[in-house]
Amino acid sequence: MRKIIFIGANNPELSSMLDALGPTNEYRFVGIVDNDPTKKGSSFCGLPVLGAFDELSLLDPDEFSLVNLITRDAETRFETSKAGADLGFRFENFIHPSVDLSGVVMGTGNYIQRNVTLQVGVRIAHNVCINSGSVVSHETSIGSSSFLAPGVTVAGLVEINDGALLGVGATVLPRLEIGRWSVIGGGAVVTRNVPPSSVNAGVPARTIRTKPAQYVSGNPWGHDGEE
Repeated sequence: MRKIIFIGANNPELSSMLDALGPTNEYRFVGIVDNDPTKKGSSFCGLPVLGAFDELSLLDPDEFSLVNLITRDAETRFETSKAGADLGFRFENFIHPSVDLSGVVMGTGNYIQRNVTLQVGVRIAHNVCINSGSVVSHETSIGSSSFLAPGVTVAGLVEINDGALLGVGATVLPRLEIGRWSVIGGGAVVTRNVPPSSVNAGVPARTIRTKPAQYVSGNPWGHDGEE
């Protein structure tokens, strides 16, 4: 039985996930690491907070796997997963049982919350987080370390590249491309392709600024990630 360590003691939605999954013969959920020093020794969603990220170096990667719960931004999610991967840990998918995965192709290390709709032909890479109530339509692809906030709607045949962040309630129309490490603001409606490393907002969405490109790939265990 693999022992699971979670990364990030912040979102109480973890309780819902654990309750829905119930007892399992495959995994045992044993604790959480979090870099906030005030949380060490406390309990979060019924699990002990073991300490900061450096506690992982004391654990055996052959015995423990990781699940990344961090949703603050795509870069932080990538960096924390890469730190765990560099220590030799395997990452597991953490998916609410309400999510129908029929016809979906998925990599590893993904975190998908309850009431997410994934239509047939959706492809999800690695280290992706999709928040509650989002809809991803047929034949859309989602790149590694991307983050979809609650209530995002993505139409069919969209390509979301690595590290993209789609804010609460954002909508993407069909057959568009979202550039790597771009940001779509909450409530925005995307009607045209979005350039890489850009910040976009409004209805229709427009680029309001660019941001420095820190990484190329969003795959924490398949690429060094550096420009």
